[in-house]
Amino acid sequence: MGETLHFEQARKRVEELIPLLDQHSHDYYVLDQPTIPDEEYDKLYRELVELEEKFPTLVQSESPTQRVGGALLDGFTKVQHDTPMLSLDNAFSKEELQDFDRKISQTLDSPYTYQCELKMDGLAVSLKYHQGKFEQAVTRGDGAEGENVTANVKTIRSIPLTLKKPLTLEARGEIYMPKASFLALNQKREEEGASVFANPRNAAAGTIRNLDPKVTSSRNLNVFLYSLAQIEERDIDSQSDALGLMDDLGLNTNSDRRIYDSMDEVWEFVQEYQSKRADLPYEIDGIVIKVNELANQEKIGYTVKAPKWAIAYKFPAEESETLLQTVEWSVGRTGVVTPTAVMDPVQLAGTTVQRASLHNIDLMKEKDIRLGDTVVVRKAGDIIPEVIQVNKDKRPKDSQPYDYPTRCPVCDSELMHLEDEVALRCMNPACSAQAKEKLTHFVSRNAMNIDGLGERIAEQMYDEAIVKNPAEFYYLKKDELLKLDKIAEKSADNLLRAIEASKKNSLERLIFGLGIRHVGTKAARLLAEAFITMDKLRQASKEEIEAIEGMGEIIAESIQAFFELDEVDRLLEKLEAADVNMEYKGKRKEEIEQIATFFTDKTVVITGKLEEFTRNELKEKLTNNGAKVTGSVSKNTDYLVAGEDAGSKLAKANKLGIPVLNEQQVLKEIDE
Repeated sequence: MGETLHFEQARKRVEELIPLLDQHSHDYYVLDQPTIPDEEYDKLYRELVELEEKFPTLVQSESPTQRVGGALLDGFTKVQHDTPMLSLDNAFSKEELQDFDRKISQTLDSPYTYQCELKMDGLAVSLKYHQGKFEQAVTRGDGAEGENVTANVKTIRSIPLTLKKPLTLEARGEIYMPKASFLALNQKREEEGASVFANPRNAAAGTIRNLDPKVTSSRNLNVFLYSLAQIEERDIDSQSDALGLMDDLGLNTNSDRRIYDSMDEVWEFVQEYQSKRADLPYEIDGIVIKVNELANQEKIGYTVKAPKWAIAYKFPAEESETLLQTVEWSVGRTGVVTPTAVMDPVQLAGTTVQRASLHNIDLMKEKDIRLGDTVVVRKAGDIIPEVIQVNKDKRPKDSQPYDYPTRCPVCDSELMHLEDEVALRCMNPACSAQAKEKLTHFVSRNAMNIDGLGERIAEQMYDEAIVKNPAEFYYLKKDELLKLDKIAEKSADNLLRAIEASKKNSLERLIFGLGIRHVGTKAARLLAEAFITMDKLRQASKEEIEAIEGMGEIIAESIQAFFELDEVDRLLEKLEAADVNMEYKGKRKEEIEQIATFFTDKTVVITGKLEEFTRNELKEKLTNNGAKVTGSVSKNTDYLVAGEDAGSKLAKANKLGIPVLNEQQVLKEIDE
């Protein structure tokens, strides 16, 4: 009886300690206002550890002691986002912000305000909570699919394991490394003889993807959450409401935000934080401006890549002078040879820069760039810095014009400088650098998307003469993979499965993967939609290709020239023999437009947990049947598709008299 009473006392104390420690952590890590001394917190924490050790059945998943697991992770599984994590369009001037404002005012016939937020320079993440309990963390990835980093994100102290209310939601934000943590980490790595991180963003990204959660825990990451992608239990009418609710729930948001009625006020906020950015304890690279009202956001809508109701103002480029030591020349998959400046290290936009783009030989000649020159380097919105000019006042007196290469740095073939091009080009189709780049392009995310087969492995395969052209990926044997560096049994099996899975890709991925000059992802999709099969595309005339909206003479000529090559014939024959799909699997635009369905021109919202499909799968089915799928219920919504645990959206639909369908009814209408 005494032991039972003792257990019951322990249970009650554990239930007291967990919320108490959570509150103290929130005060310390989120509010930056500690309410008890560190030693008092440590004493309470040790008491909890001792109780859990004595009574293991009392250990709860949301206990502060469970933030850091002991086991190393095997890797990161891929997770589909329920709704895409879109990027934002950028603005670089006041005029571009005014143009954005003009478009908003022309779209809306109702009043609107702007929510201004600091643009963190970190790693985008999605956090899911179920009935108030932390459930999953996923990186942005390519926007449609990210990596499950739950174990690592759990170690971030500012992220609550239990919300203050038992709500089910998905919050999105930015994980970052504070400047002080970044400096301390690099100092420690220098002392240990390890390579240092270039900037806090890289440090944060590397830390989140470390396979040891204890390492992640030791690096003091933080997070600011900025949006609610899903919340079934509660109505939210504006971005400011969403941020306020997250504050109430104990989620960490950035308090440096304001609402304005005009773009002139927004511009004052931009200038204020541009001058403050160096003094902030974290890195920012701009200001995010969002239309505040969710109803207005819905009216404005989205492009394929970004919301039209938001824009990111990027702070002006930073420039600095440094000394040019040498120029390196590299060969791309089309034979273009590009120059890169190697310079004395210089701090630029919060990063250490030692390499910068020189773009092409014509620009180098135009700027008269020479070795030993003092050059001005700029880093704007792009990741890659560039050399913009030479400070000729500091040029050495014995300076000599740069001696441009005449032969390929890889295969030693003669380089050509074609009249209509600004670049040098290696014309040797057998050049190993071009072959390696083609292999890397073929397996890349937007092409055949072969998971685990990156640049390093593709180059190894080429060097070991295992794979010389893309078709040979589909004839690989396990024993060949095991000969490669750092490829073991499990990774070899995973790689073979990924290669096999890629055979089922729709035609547009293969077209893009072939690396036809001037044919990007959009053009590849248009070609696949128009011709349906690879055979029909190969036989298409120049006029037929040009007739496709978005195609022009240059692309048409490039496609024809590509398919006239004998080696392309052999490559496609080998791919076909390996059962690589040669057909377009999606619906053509005109098919969707011509076939009137139950959902044609209807606005549909999906809510709740689905049984038969993921949200993305159901959204694709509805879109292919002519529907417009949106995220929030309004008077313009035609149907609500409701799964289990449908919350506020269902209540709002009922209030507005909007018809509600379940999955089976949707499938029935689609089948009919």
